[in-house]
Amino acid sequence: MKSIGQEAPLPALSSVRATAAPAKALAAPRASSRARRRRVLYVLPLAVFMVLMAGYPLEQLVRMSFSDVTIATLQHSWSFIGLQNYSNAFSSAVFSQAVVHTLVFVAVVFVIGMFGGLAAAIVLRGAGRFSGYLLALMVFVWSLPPVVNGSVWRFLMDQDGLLNAVSRGIGTGTLPFLYSPRGSVYAVALVNAWASVPFTTLVFRAALLGVDPGLIEAARVDGARKWQEIWFVLMPAISSTVFVLGVLEFVYAFRSFDFIYVMTDGGPGTATSTLPFLGYSEAFTQYQYGLGSAISVLAGLVILIIAVLYSRSVFKEETTG
Repeated sequence: MKSIGQEAPLPALSSVRATAAPAKALAAPRASSRARRRRVLYVLPLAVFMVLMAGYPLEQLVRMSFSDVTIATLQHSWSFIGLQNYSNAFSSAVFSQAVVHTLVFVAVVFVIGMFGGLAAAIVLRGAGRFSGYLLALMVFVWSLPPVVNGSVWRFLMDQDGLLNAVSRGIGTGTLPFLYSPRGSVYAVALVNAWASVPFTTLVFRAALLGVDPGLIEAARVDGARKWQEIWFVLMPAISSTVFVLGVLEFVYAFRSFDFIYVMTDGGPGTATSTLPFLGYSEAFTQYQYGLGSAISVLAGLVILIIAVLYSRSVFKEETTG
């Protein structure tokens, strides 16, 4: 029995830790569960809105791709024909050409957009009046509607446009920028890439400004050259930005439609028809709605695969990081 006034002995530190550890272990899952519920509540309105606005059109698009739908049957019941539209698409020479044009278009826009934006961001990384003016000009170019951009470049590349006037002036003759069966897809892709460079430049520059200056100074003290500083210091520091921007640039290039529509309308012939444009052309020019829907679904599946790979990569990075 303890005497009056005698204090009870303090619990051992190990026992305090032993009782605190289970409490923390129980609190962590509860906090994580609450955070997940909050995220779901935040995302739920947007998810409902997207389902309401995009769910029904997508369902109609997929159903149309498995049906015989022409301008004569559009307002009537659609007869189910299974995979016939997809079979017709894969057996079409125009579809094969559109796949090649899409690969060329995406490659040109992606390479120029990424490398051009990174190079411009490195040059404009420092503060200065010239950098400010050039960045403001890039924002202006990026904010212009594609219809305006495409119309301006169409006039510039026309047979009687400014570029051909200069070409004739220096003795190289008239160049068929938008009228060559082989070169027109490159001309439109270059314009599309030119329009995407300001966006990639702004994103890359923001990422570069977030790199610790001490890392760059340490590399310079160790005698690193400029290319080594870029490759071994800056690029690893912005690798996550490069990945995200690469996905966005690929999707932007793949789904490009407006520049093709404004500058060449898919021509000459089908020389600049990519998969998204071919789906539009078959549905709203040839009135083969079933075939156009099938091509559009195939193009959408490519974007869906990229989106799934991107989300899995981001989820893996968040869980491991």
